[in-house]
Amino acid sequence: MAGAALAQVPVNIHPTAIVDPTAELDWGVEIGPYCVIGPQVHIGRGTVVEPHVTIQPYTTIGRECRISPQAVLGGAPQDSKFGGERSYLVIGDHTIIREAVTIHRATGEGQSTRVGSDCMIMAYCHIGHNCDIGNGVMMANQVGISGHVVVEDQVFFGGMTGVHQYVSIGRLAMLGGFSKVVQDVPPFMMVDGRPAEVVQLNVRGLRRAGIAQRVRSGLNRAYKLLYRSNLNLSQAIEAVESEVESSEERDYLLAFLTNIRHGYSGRQNDPNKPQPLEP
Repeated sequence: MAGAALAQVPVNIHPTAIVDPTAELDWGVEIGPYCVIGPQVHIGRGTVVEPHVTIQPYTTIGRECRISPQAVLGGAPQDSKFGGERSYLVIGDHTIIREAVTIHRATGEGQSTRVGSDCMIMAYCHIGHNCDIGNGVMMANQVGISGHVVVEDQVFFGGMTGVHQYVSIGRLAMLGGFSKVVQDVPPFMMVDGRPAEVVQLNVRGLRRAGIAQRVRSGLNRAYKLLYRSNLNLSQAIEAVESEVESSEERDYLLAFLTNIRHGYSGRQNDPNKPQPLEP
């Protein structure tokens, strides 16, 4: 429905739903039977909340989303460090959240868990506290994302994939079903296995994203140097810099890999990584 027309549609709340008086519902929001909408919740224009959904405090949901039955959004984090402080869950526009999905708000005063726009989070997925999920992310059924995970735009998760805390997953990566992801996943790559390893370049994803043929060829050459040669990572990065034509995508891939080297156990954002010495 066009935005102008939607602005004329009133909020529709089923009589059996419980909506806290401090919740803010924009025009065209629909709240189905037996939903519970907690305090300080904001739901954007045209979003549909289907029956038996629970939206807990300090959750913001964008425009024209659809939330399926039994989803629980904004629950307290499963984290022993959480002390009841005010924290948030923020979900973007046009995101679909299917049955029985759970997404927790953050640990830490004023901190947020974030899910971007145009995502599809399929049934029984879990996204833990302090995660930052980008735009256009697709998660097949029963994906489990631990706390403090960063997922960049247009990543695809196969079903039943599990992701370790503090992992970073680069843009346009693809993760095979049942994978055990304990280290960062470089952008543009396909990974699979237990533990997950890079198996090939995500050629189909690059094409769908409109990446130019010249750039795709360069990334394919980079993939072979990084993962199908006898070079160590430092040597492979140097080889890519000298042999592959510079592009925004090539430089982003190399920067991501360099950050992994400076991290801990293959995770660039893990707090256990060595800290720089004070001058």
